[in-house]
Amino acid sequence: MQHDPISDLIIRIQNASRAGKESVSIVNSKIARAVLTKLAIKGFIKEPKIKNAKIIDVDLIYKTDKSPRISGVSRYSKLSKRLYRGFREIHRVKQGYGSMIVSTPKGILSDDEVRKEKIGGEILFSIW
Repeated sequence: MQHDPISDLIIRIQNASRAGKESVSIVNSKIARAVLTKLAIKGFIKEPKIKNAKIIDVDLIYKTDKSPRISGVSRYSKLSKRLYRGFREIHRVKQGYGSMIVSTPKGILSDDEVRKEKIGGEILFSIW
């Protein structure tokens, strides 16, 4: 049985925010740290804290009306089917309110960084 660490990461964050949790624990890996850093820069979560060698603690952000900052997540590229796109095919998510996370040769980038760098890659997921 294969496990998908990216899907596990985004679903853990989405479920914890819908349940009203303050923070969530994520399994520590290089790609998880890169994705969490991008999500923190885009304002979906607070800066991740490495608890120990195996766990990353992520504090969640809520709006002023106590609703979660993350209202939806959509996974594109999976273990069974990879989805690659050029920078011209990567568009804004929810008229700019969301973000698409892309794995490129320059590392994990958001959709606006991909268009700015003019580089394509594997579309991991979108979040809004």
